[in-house]
Amino acid sequence: MRTDVAEPVRLKDYRVPDYLIDKVDLDVKLHPAATRVLARLAIRPNPLGRANAALVLDGDGLFATKIALDGRDLDLHRTEAWNGVVTPDRFMLNAPPNRPFVLEIETEVDAAANTRLMGLYRSGSAYCTQCEAEGFRRITYFLDRPDVLSVYTVRLEADFSEAPLLLSNGNKIASGKIEGMPRHFAVWHDPFPKPCYLFALVGGDLGSIFDVFITRSGRKVALGIHVEHGKEPYAAYAMDALKRAMAWDEQVYGREYDLDVFNIVAVSDFNMGAMENKGLNIFNDKYILASPSTATDTDYAQIESVIAHEYFHNWTGNRITCRDWFQLCLKEGLTVFRDHAFSADMRSAPVRRIGDVRTLRAQQFPEDAGPLAHNVRPDTYLEINNFYTATIYEKGAEIIRMLKVLIGDDAFRKGLDLYFDRYDGTAATIEQFISCFAETSGRDLAQFSRWYSQAGTPLVEATASYDEAAKTFTLDFSQSCKPTPGQEKKEPFVIPIALGLVAPGWGDIELRTGGHDGASAAELSRGVIELSTPRRRIVFRDVASRPVASILRGFSAPVRLDTAASEADLIALISHDSDGFNRWQAAQTYAARLLLRSVERIRAGKVPDRNKEFVAAIATVIETSADPAFTAQAITLPGEADIAREIGEDVDPDAIHLAREALRKEVGQQAKQILRATYARLAPDGPYSPDALAAGRRALRNAALDLFAAGDKIEGVLLARRQLEDATTMTDEIAALGVLAHIPGEERETALEAFYHAHAGEPLVIDKWFALQATIPERGTLDRVKTLMKHKAFSFSNPNRIRSLVGSFAAMNPTQFNAEDGSGYEFVVKIVLDLDAKNPQVAARLLSAFKSWRTMEPKRRALAKAALRHVAAAAGLSPDVKDIAERSLA
Repeated sequence: MRTDVAEPVRLKDYRVPDYLIDKVDLDVKLHPAATRVLARLAIRPNPLGRANAALVLDGDGLFATKIALDGRDLDLHRTEAWNGVVTPDRFMLNAPPNRPFVLEIETEVDAAANTRLMGLYRSGSAYCTQCEAEGFRRITYFLDRPDVLSVYTVRLEADFSEAPLLLSNGNKIASGKIEGMPRHFAVWHDPFPKPCYLFALVGGDLGSIFDVFITRSGRKVALGIHVEHGKEPYAAYAMDALKRAMAWDEQVYGREYDLDVFNIVAVSDFNMGAMENKGLNIFNDKYILASPSTATDTDYAQIESVIAHEYFHNWTGNRITCRDWFQLCLKEGLTVFRDHAFSADMRSAPVRRIGDVRTLRAQQFPEDAGPLAHNVRPDTYLEINNFYTATIYEKGAEIIRMLKVLIGDDAFRKGLDLYFDRYDGTAATIEQFISCFAETSGRDLAQFSRWYSQAGTPLVEATASYDEAAKTFTLDFSQSCKPTPGQEKKEPFVIPIALGLVAPGWGDIELRTGGHDGASAAELSRGVIELSTPRRRIVFRDVASRPVASILRGFSAPVRLDTAASEADLIALISHDSDGFNRWQAAQTYAARLLLRSVERIRAGKVPDRNKEFVAAIATVIETSADPAFTAQAITLPGEADIAREIGEDVDPDAIHLAREALRKEVGQQAKQILRATYARLAPDGPYSPDALAAGRRALRNAALDLFAAGDKIEGVLLARRQLEDATTMTDEIAALGVLAHIPGEERETALEAFYHAHAGEPLVIDKWFALQATIPERGTLDRVKTLMKHKAFSFSNPNRIRSLVGSFAAMNPTQFNAEDGSGYEFVVKIVLDLDAKNPQVAARLLSAFKSWRTMEPKRRALAKAALRHVAAAAGLSPDVKDIAERSLA
């Protein structure tokens, strides 16, 4: 493990590589403890680089057995004879030929001992790779940077009994048995130049399912998904999602797949969700395997989304990659935007939008508000693995979405087509990307680009006033953004505000282009106001009665919005707004206000606030909404993390929890009859289908059960127990178990034990079992988690097990992670330090749970700070964990 002091990498220091590697020929002889990798690199000086520069190749813990230059072996024990350096972490040739030359390097890799799961490693009995961001240097010495694009030919060899399946990038061009040996080989060629982070190989004994996709030009593409034997039927939905994603990308963006084959491999040991390696995607098996008895509706939706995301990378990430890791959002933000749009088309667009915004607010907003805040395109980093964040992915996607809102659908599509045409086969930058849309829209997008260079979440304040005598309605907007680490002063952003006016008791009012002051006719015709200055006023004339402003429709910009709308205004939006997102948002805002008042009362020693009007509004939504998936979202109260974010500082997680539970109980009691009737009305009436309508019905039924049980625990337990016993789908089963898990008593423990025994052979289901127990908001949960770490189903070497148990406790149990005595902090810190020596990437992700520690009340804040200092002071920290600890304390 590297324990050297990392030097910061800065965007301003970027320079082109001094050498280019045009062709890479790899010969890989797989062996559990001693895989031999022979790399033949066709290298030439870069005409744009420095003349006569030394050739420096990256390595990470490598063992070199042979190096040859243009066929001449170099003596590894007498490096002075050829004026070079060979260490486990670097190969340097001080005076390489000033012409094209061939460098041959043989390394030996112990895949079985690679617990970091970067480079070449073993997952079960299979060999697989993960090279993004800097894993290829753990396989062979290389210019491990994304702007070095090479054509790869890969020969794989293995014992046939151990690895009958041999896969790599591109198309298979040869295969066969090796005479006189129990071994075989396969040769793969990828004709499209790619950076080394997109290299992949897989070798193993796996089951497979196959299908065919016919592209719009008539080419036949062979599709394969490879999983553990016996799991093949569980991959059927993933195959269906893949084919739908391929068709959608052709129809919506004109992007056709370019190889003869497309392979996906699912493994159980994986640090990430999935990886878009060219033609050979490697997935965490949780995003491939699904059956009604093992996967929830959420799992099905995530499989659909992640399959699409990695496939869409073929054009937005592979055919056009990023010049350097500072441009990571160029491939990730753009591809997340595309997979969001795909899922919206496959399912309910308003519900998908609500889900995306929930994720953004839960993961990215706290990041922006804490010590780990960073630009969507960072200026500097110490460890690139720590920048695979919600800011890069989710906020990066929101910026693309804003761009589309600003310039319109037509200019956006033309800009993306121009980007594909102009930069295909290159490593691009954000500036090059944005320039395409500036060209097709005719707009100056320089100010808009501040979204990439300024961290933080802007606050938009909107105040409304109505002059009955003058019949005018005025909206005053302002924007501001708090300082973030390294950025004290913020310049104004360009913020598109989708806007509508709603007449209480009726509905939308037309935004007449002649009846206003302060907005252009083009803005009003599109219903999008641009806020690009600190303040802006718009006056609507000839307004017969006071309307309610529906602001930021569809969440048109990733900002915090403060409208100071009255509760009557919120009721009007809940009841009559034509924008589904803002109907949901109005309900969330109303509930949040009640919860904030209750938190204040609880901290003052008083009883929580009550509000019959809100409960009535919830009942109205249930009765009037035609979309059950939307209704399920609308009646789900803001989470405890949402309320903590609204409070902002001096947060008391216990008071928030008590306030939310009190409101859930009130809704459950006051709306008991309609909740019970809704639950009964939506009882299963046919075989399982993962489609949006059926999933929406289950979502609403289970949301109704959850609120009903909050108001009536006795009957709620009976309903949940009956559902658990009768459930034919994991969606209904885990929902019922979730209700029981949050009600202390023998019923809970019996149900948890029975669930485990029923699903002991399904690791992905046991992950849910671990996670459910880790999130119980009770004082005994930490002891429960510690006991579960000794359970035979738990493995400290498997990232999924760690994330499901320890990660869920740290990220999804605010009262117990932030326990008043600091025990939650101490526990997570111990796990981080123990894990760091084995898998620093997962350890660093766990430590990121401290990202909001500064918002806690003083006692918890001091304990969290002490815990982080303990980590930062530990000897031998990996760069991954050290970076998170030091930035959290800065």
